[in-house]
Amino acid sequence: MRVYCYERCSTCKKALKWLDDNGIKYESVDIKGNNPDEKTLRSAHEKSGEPLKKFFNTSGQIYRSMELSKKLPDMSEDEQFKLLSSDGMLVKRPMVIGDDFVLLGFKEEKWAEKLK
Repeated sequence: MRVYCYERCSTCKKALKWLDDNGIKYESVDIKGNNPDEKTLRSAHEKSGEPLKKFFNTSGQIYRSMELSKKLPDMSEDEQFKLLSSDGMLVKRPMVIGDDFVLLGFKEEKWAEKLK
């Protein structure tokens, strides 16, 4: 299981602590320095069952400065995947990719349901 996170993100810190406290093994990947590529994002999107817009970090500075809330509705999926893979800070975090599931953001109840 891979966990894409950003070391200065408080939500990511809480998520990693929760995993450690529950004895769950994972590989931590720095989403800023090693952002997921387009192939990884496409696979994660397919596994997640979530709309692609859920993969965007809507509270991030880059998202806001690019005014993506206005632009995303007019972008094709290909354009959105290309954009997401261009900068890890655009991707919702933490993002957990397991063999047959994906978790976006940290919601303890959802994580417990999927990982315990």
